[in-house]
Amino acid sequence: MPRIESAGARTRFRRAPMMRRSRVALWSARAWRPRLVFWLGALTVGLVSVAFAKLADGAQQLFGTMTSASGFGTALMLLVPPLGFALCSYLAITFFPNSGGSGIPQAIAARHLETHAERQRLLSLKVGFGKVVLTLAGLLSGASIGREGPTVQVGAAIMMAVGRAGGAAQERALILAGSAAGIAAAFNTPLAGIVFAIEEMGKTYQARTNGLVISAVVVAGLASLALNGNYTYFGGSDAVVGSAGDWLLVGVCGVGGGAVGALFSASALACLKRLRRWTGGARRRIVGAAAVCGLLVAVIGLASGGATFGTGYEQARTAIEGGPLSPLYFAGKFLAGLASMVSGIPGGIFAPSLAVGAGLGSTIGLLVGGSGGLAAMLGMTGYFAGVVQAPMTAFVIIIEMTGSQSNVVPVMLTALLGFGTARLISGAPLYHSLSRDFVAEALRRRRAQEGRA
Repeated sequence: MPRIESAGARTRFRRAPMMRRSRVALWSARAWRPRLVFWLGALTVGLVSVAFAKLADGAQQLFGTMTSASGFGTALMLLVPPLGFALCSYLAITFFPNSGGSGIPQAIAARHLETHAERQRLLSLKVGFGKVVLTLAGLLSGASIGREGPTVQVGAAIMMAVGRAGGAAQERALILAGSAAGIAAAFNTPLAGIVFAIEEMGKTYQARTNGLVISAVVVAGLASLALNGNYTYFGGSDAVVGSAGDWLLVGVCGVGGGAVGALFSASALACLKRLRRWTGGARRRIVGAAAVCGLLVAVIGLASGGATFGTGYEQARTAIEGGPLSPLYFAGKFLAGLASMVSGIPGGIFAPSLAVGAGLGSTIGLLVGGSGGLAAMLGMTGYFAGVVQAPMTAFVIIIEMTGSQSNVVPVMLTALLGFGTARLISGAPLYHSLSRDFVAEALRRRRAQEGRA
């Protein structure tokens, strides 16, 4: 009898009106529309990321072709960067406000803002379009910038737009998912995309966003794989940490890379602060400062034989695969990247930072001894951890980009040393420090509107 009563109870429970409504809701178009729109948005992020990557490579190659032309190459190398920087700065200020710089600070700031209108100023589709176009123009001008940071802002803008169109209300979660999808598709590093979302984007990360982030990364990653295939960003490295000398490289690259990375971060924040005071928001001064930064990039590029222009992808890949780099390459790339960032033109620091780190590691390898490829990988890890002060993102992204699964513990230790050293030298994480300026501007605008009301 108890079994019969239990079966009857189960039957009555299944027939309860609440359960019928839940089962209908599960399969209704109303329930599935936000999911489908979300997946479409993630797919779009993946496709845009791949197209952006190909266009960025083309823009960089075109600049190289122009400046290597016989007769006019040197003149173009000196003229194109300052003129291009000035044009990018003018267009960003005039037509695409909030598109300057990396794009990651804008995405972080948008997650801290309260209203859709405030977030829209930082992550609209118009801003995303301007970000892509002006980053390409910057690479065409020889700027030492990357496309990965801009892909984060573009990915967040796409996900926020499609989420609103699909009726999704959790804009903060959509921004997080779009940012993670952008990193995953840009580097072909799905794990790094997820870790980046947790560690760098979301100090207020919530467990309920897990599904959104992972599904966005999966869909965007599948789009990237379908178009580019499965690849490692910097090729492969067979070097393994085994000897005492190799472990010495871990320590030196971790501490040294973190110190130089902290120097970059602190220098960038100090220069940007002074530049804002000097320009006072005056367009002519902002554009003029960008032109001066472009001239510095041109002079450094000319002195390095063109090696410091662009993302630095080729140089970093060469170093990871054991090829030689100039001992002073990292210093020139450091200065070119700093000038490009301070100029305020759209463009990221991910790829240039990895190139600086690879060059620094290569130089350390020459001084200390050991495998050049291993030293480059460890230098890349220590420097990147020092710049962004996000050790988990640093070691995961390096492992995925180099395919060096046998060096997980040494790379992890290098990232930890780089992070700890950077924290001792500069306690302010770069992206979060920059994001506060966008939050402060939004608060000033809100108070002004409340005062007029």
